[in-house]
Order: sequence, then structure tokens, then C-alpha cells
Amino acid sequence: MKLFLKGAKCYTDKCPIEKRNFAPGQHGKDRKAKIVGYGLQLREKQKAKRTYFTLEGQFRNYFEKAARSRGVTGELLLQQLERRLDNVVYRLGFASARRQARQIVRHGHVLVNGRKVDVPSFQVSAGDEIAIREKSNKLIVIESAKEFASHQAPPNWLQVDRDAYKGRVLALPKREDINLPINEQLIVELYSK
Repeated sequence: MKLFLKGAKCYTDKCPIEKRNFAPGQHGKDRKAKIVGYGLQLREKQKAKRTYFTLEGQFRNYFEKAARSRGVTGELLLQQLERRLDNVVYRLGFASARRQARQIVRHGHVLVNGRKVDVPSFQVSAGDEIAIREKSNKLIVIESAKEFASHQAPPNWLQVDRDAYKGRVLALPKREDINLPINEQLIVELYSK
């Protein structure tokens, strides 16, 4: 399934899924396995993990925190994943892919409420201001991402000022704001076994 993990490359013919949409190996084209039950649940979890670039332990911690909280567990899980700093930088349009946003955060180019934060899994809250450092504004990677995202609207829960390289978290994301092909109910079923 196309998860758009490669940024702008996924919108062209160079996308790996477009080039080779079958399993690896000599007999990859011949394999037609029907996935049911556990396989479907596992695939949804792997899809969410790969989309947000989390490891198994970290993903399980997000699930357990969501399960302890009041509300719908699946929606709370996706809300936590969306609130990661690397994802917010991507959603604001300061990076053309989540992996690139992760690198921008790790290299210390991002400020949260005026303080440098270099932890991609940092959870932003409503009212937080995310900005790119002034020294980093001229980076080619950030400028090209701004150009790429200029014709895309940010999600409803974020407010962005692309000229000033700033954004604000207006509210916590709701399920309808997260337009990813992830069935969170299958993830909850997998972890509830």
C-alpha cells in the first residue's frame, strides 16, 4: 500500500510502489496470499508504525497510555502519534516527508515555545508554537519543503505562517482531521489479545 513515506517522490512515477507493486523475490508476482484475522491486524499496526517511524516498544507505550486514558483507545492512539513533534513539523509543511521532518528536529532546527527541542517524539500540546530557527530558515531542504507545501492546506488543528516559518497548535487533533488509511480498531484488537 502506498503510504507516501518518500515525500514528493511518491507523487511521481519514481515511487517504489508504482515501479514494483509485488512481493520481493523470484516468485513475488506469483504469490497471491489472502490475509485474514491476525495478519490484517498486524498489517495495520505495521502501517501505523512505519508511517510515524516508531519502534515496537515506543508504539506499545503509546497504545498502553491510550488504553489507560478515558475515551476511545484507537482515536487516542492516533492523536498521540499525530502530536509527535516530527509529525507536526511535517504537517506544517516545513518538511516534505516525515523522515525529513525527523531529521530536521534531530539536528536542532526546531523551536517549541522559543526553546530548542531535538527530540522527534516530543508531544506538542494545544497552544504550543512551533518555529524553525532563524539560522535554519535558509536551508535548501526547508525552503523546498515550503515550496512543495505552499499549495496544500494545513490540517484544521494547526495554524501556519509559512513566510515566518511558524505554526501554532490550535487544538488536539480529532479522528476526522487525521486522513490516513489506518484502521485503528484493528490495532486495538491486536493489542487486546
